[in-house]
Amino acid sequence: MRVLYPLKFEPQYFEKIWGGQHVKTLLHKDFGKLLNCGEMWILSGVEGHNSMVTNGNFAGDELNDLVEVFMGDLVGDNVFDKYGEQFPLLVKIIDPITWLSVQVHPDDELAKKIGLENGKTEMWYVMHAEHHAELVSGFNRDINKDEFRHLIENKEIEKVLNYEHVHEGDVFFIPARRIHALGPGCMVAEIQQTSDTTYRVYDWDRIDRYGMYRELHVEQALYTLNYKKEDNYKTDYDKKIIDTTVPLVKCPYFYTNFIHLDTSMKKDYSELDSFVILMAVSERFVLKYENGEEVVNKGECILIPNVINNVEICVEKDAKILEVYIV
Repeated sequence: MRVLYPLKFEPQYFEKIWGGQHVKTLLHKDFGKLLNCGEMWILSGVEGHNSMVTNGNFAGDELNDLVEVFMGDLVGDNVFDKYGEQFPLLVKIIDPITWLSVQVHPDDELAKKIGLENGKTEMWYVMHAEHHAELVSGFNRDINKDEFRHLIENKEIEKVLNYEHVHEGDVFFIPARRIHALGPGCMVAEIQQTSDTTYRVYDWDRIDRYGMYRELHVEQALYTLNYKKEDNYKTDYDKKIIDTTVPLVKCPYFYTNFIHLDTSMKKDYSELDSFVILMAVSERFVLKYENGEEVVNKGECILIPNVINNVEICVEKDAKILEVYIV
């Protein structure tokens, strides 16, 4: 009988009209013949884009097949009861050289009404930011559907978008129904529900390589959007705390913590009924467990099965790590 162990996965690369080169230049990943890599999916249960294991006895197996076989031992009993055989999170890196479309995602309630399994709540951790980097998160004032429709029709939506200048280490929680967009020079790690549903509101009037405008989803977006201004769109936390687990996001779909290490750290996950994802967002780290160890390089993650309770995270130099699980 094959025994579960911490799993690593083959990344999947996606060329985008707005994609950059940082996956190659900063993360040293080869995306082959693609002209760019706008998105690198590093852990996915999305149908048709299932992650494939690269290490150990399960090398070559797909993630959702392992969930089907090992169920709660891999993902946690409560997680399996809720989500079944589909892995519930998608972890990716997004690297834009120009603006992504201004967009919004449906929540669970709306998704189910239109025949989708999940909505899409997500978070961003800024891995790299150039001096001009900015993004859009939410509105800068309260508006309503009719006013926003008028702004879309007159190509004036930028007047009501909330722009944020960003720096490395910044964190933004993007709940479903919040308007958002990533700008150039801002490479982020994204943790999200397993969903690939996006409603484009505005695409900067650009055309693709075939001279075509990309499809917009204005009516769906107008129905989906939360039009209220929030007080603070950026997650506040102390970036300077060392060797401590710092909470970043707590939501029904995932918890994410930040760990900045300059020495080793032992973790006991026996109280969790969930898998744990550890993602390297700066330097590499080594994950040691009872029967072995695995190196996790910058831009990679490792999936710790629910049945593995005790691990040690070891670093050679300062390393920043995202820790993700479901409660």
